[in-house]
Amino acid sequence: MTEFMGYIRPDGAVGVRNHVLLLSGTVYANRLCDHVANMIYNAVSITHPNGRCQVAPDLRITRRFLSGTGANPNVAAVIVVDHFREEGCTADDIAQDISPTGKLIATVNIRSDGGFISALEKAMRYAADFSRQVSDYRRETVPLSKLLFATECGTSDTTSGLASNPATGVCSDMIIAEGGRTILAECTEWMGCENWLTERAVNEDVAERILAGVQHMEQRALASGEDIRGSQPTGDNIIGGLTTIEEKSMGACKKAGNSPIIDYLEIAQPPTSEKPGLYVMYGPGHGAESISSMAAAGAQIQVFCTGGGHTSSHPIMPTIKITGNAESYRLMKDTVDVDVSDVLRGDITMQEAGKRLFDEVIAVANGRLTKSEVLKDDNSFAIHRIGPSI
Repeated sequence: MTEFMGYIRPDGAVGVRNHVLLLSGTVYANRLCDHVANMIYNAVSITHPNGRCQVAPDLRITRRFLSGTGANPNVAAVIVVDHFREEGCTADDIAQDISPTGKLIATVNIRSDGGFISALEKAMRYAADFSRQVSDYRRETVPLSKLLFATECGTSDTTSGLASNPATGVCSDMIIAEGGRTILAECTEWMGCENWLTERAVNEDVAERILAGVQHMEQRALASGEDIRGSQPTGDNIIGGLTTIEEKSMGACKKAGNSPIIDYLEIAQPPTSEKPGLYVMYGPGHGAESISSMAAAGAQIQVFCTGGGHTSSHPIMPTIKITGNAESYRLMKDTVDVDVSDVLRGDITMQEAGKRLFDEVIAVANGRLTKSEVLKDDNSFAIHRIGPSI
């Protein structure tokens, strides 16, 4: 059985990182969170433009994203910062959602704590204390079955569906064979290949929800007055040789490997089962929203397949970039971790490419920094929205 060294949390979840998180509850707390994270060792900030003047369904999604991110096992301690009080998504609400994990939690309210300077001092003292406490935490040996693995693709080109995406599918199957779980999101990129997924669903209900999710996303796009094919495939996809959304989907779905689909998840919803296998998640092709939804669902590591060399990385979930495009690896080697272009030259098999990626996943789970982490290039956190600001 494959094992890795992780941080066992009070609720039994296992982190591959040990962050102190400054979690902004609203756009007006962003700067304070950034200030503290810049001052305190091992602190990371999550900021966003939401949390105020949202329709009720969007405010619930915002809370789900924020609470799930704070609950992610890679977070050892969290300070939730609020500006005043947005009913239904306050710092106290978010902290209450996270509290079942048993991790260190504190809240700061800029107004009730006496203004920006006083709140900044309070948050900084919490963060400094938490950082010292969590520095005592030690990695322990755990089975790979404790891993929830996220898959994503972006700036896809013709090499993506032929090399990096299927190599990720091989890696996913290897993780699942060890008792782990994998998430496939981006339901806009299942279009035209839905039958590939429904044939692997464990029951009819899961199959029907896959179809309904794709149809719902397409209807939302049509409601805006534009066909989804007006923006998918994207401009860089077309430059990379992809011509239709169906062609793009044929490559994107290869990330799913060949394992059974256990369940269908709503966006940012944690898996409700501990069964090993593939879980599919509703959500857009927008990379930042997609990877943030999987981190909020509890994924500890993600592999991001990129033909053109994407720069997207999540603040708390290590992001391993893989490409099958030798030129993209040469141009983007500062942020792309794994090159499998040799599979296209016939120098290695697809199984060997997947094993190369699997070994990288285990190394990162054990503490190896991704290239994006080394550069602090944690540039992709975004919350999905379904309605207007009000």
